[in-house]
Amino acid sequence: MRVRFCPSPTGNLHVGNVRTALFNWAYARHTGGTFVFRVEDTDAARDSEGSYAGLLDSLRWLGLHWDEGPEVGGEHGPYRQSERMAIYADVAARLLDGGHAYYAYDTPEELEERRNAARGEGRASGYDGLHRDLSDEQRAAFEAEGRRPVVRFRMPDQPITFTDLVRGEVTFEPEHVSDYVLVRANGQPLYT
Repeated sequence: MRVRFCPSPTGNLHVGNVRTALFNWAYARHTGGTFVFRVEDTDAARDSEGSYAGLLDSLRWLGLHWDEGPEVGGEHGPYRQSERMAIYADVAARLLDGGHAYYAYDTPEELEERRNAARGEGRASGYDGLHRDLSDEQRAAFEAEGRRPVVRFRMPDQPITFTDLVRGEVTFEPEHVSDYVLVRANGQPLYT
């Protein structure tokens, strides 16, 4: 069992962070698993090296020693998200090439308008998939307008079923799980 704790270095740990770290650390120890510490340093405007150092110090002070992560390494590093950009770009390219992701050029205003319409009609207000199957000509037209696309993951069109350790078998119908954004229009990956 691999569990992880992945705070952002934007300030001090708060009680919610500590609770999550403690539960994950304890579960890893209980199951003989691995406690992974990963740093979500993707908010350049708010991240700081002082906060990063504080995260490390706080976890050590609490006795929550990680099995993989900053300073100890591991086979799945690097453990700072800012150091993994090339990995994410490669994965996004493979998903696009395999048809598991697609470029979407919706503007924020268009998205909001369609969400409001869906809510008004009592439908799910997640992404409606409008740009799922754009032609090369449609993509070129959006790019000619200066639109920069996001990369969206193409969710399956059939129900998704999995076994949750707490709830047992869980099923989500496709209309309740929309195609989520993997990469922002500026090229930065999202960690959804």
